[in-house]
Amino acid sequence: MRGGREIAAVTDASFRLEPGECLALVGESGCGKSVLASALLGLLPANARTEGQALLGDLDLLTADERTLARTVRGRRVGLVPQSPAAHLTPVRTVRAQLEETVRELTGARKGDLRTAAEAAAERAAFPAGHLDRYPHQLSGGLAQRAATALALVGDAPLLLADEPTTGLDRDLVDRTVDELRRHADTGRALLMITHDLAAAQRIADRVAVMYAGRIVELTGADRFFGTPGPRHPYARGLLDALPERAFTPIPGMPPELGSLPDGCAFAARCERAGAACESVPALADEVACHHPFQEAPGA
Repeated sequence: MRGGREIAAVTDASFRLEPGECLALVGESGCGKSVLASALLGLLPANARTEGQALLGDLDLLTADERTLARTVRGRRVGLVPQSPAAHLTPVRTVRAQLEETVRELTGARKGDLRTAAEAAAERAAFPAGHLDRYPHQLSGGLAQRAATALALVGDAPLLLADEPTTGLDRDLVDRTVDELRRHADTGRALLMITHDLAAAQRIADRVAVMYAGRIVELTGADRFFGTPGPRHPYARGLLDALPERAFTPIPGMPPELGSLPDGCAFAARCERAGAACESVPALADEVACHHPFQEAPGA
């Protein structure tokens, strides 16, 4: 950053994502979820630096050059539903034109088949055929989201990164969209869904990773996370308790700035279970990074 200051946007993130699996990555805004997705596709800003490995088969996505990423990875091996879909759509071309181009490049469809194939791709994402000849500026936020989802699904990539794929959609369209993403995984592909929508995550996820202040603080099965005994990390449990259908109790305080993190546990200032041990950063062990994790269901 300016003045030579460095900020660790994501730290020590480690997980596996298997074919046929959906991993939901959840957490408050600014915790590093989208930065993680951008790193996997080589889309970080020029002042960013990465360390470690991100293996897709035998290809390390973090060290792959731009030519490899552009020609063999993006869209083909890794699909992306972007967080800001309107900014990723070409403003001077219709949705139909962009879908037909993507279908041609990723599937090799013949010219005479492009129109039908583009309409089929739109249908997968519940994008109405009557809007295909519109330009991006003529679309609502929800329509732009569905257009971006349709484009991401065209290549049937082995790994799909869906960054807030339900933004701007009503509940019925949310369910339809995430069900289509789940079908993508059910055909033997992997899905990493970044979302604030815990109901959508509960609907399709196999596992849940909770991120706070740039670190994964819990990584566990979706059945346990949403059911019994529930999350073990106090922050993860607070996310669920904030839902209207649950306790509807917000987590007190605000997340820390990534540029001024405390020396110890970043959640300690907001946590009623914090103690002296929290002056050190807890490591992720046995699915949770916490010095005082919950061991049983509430009230047990």
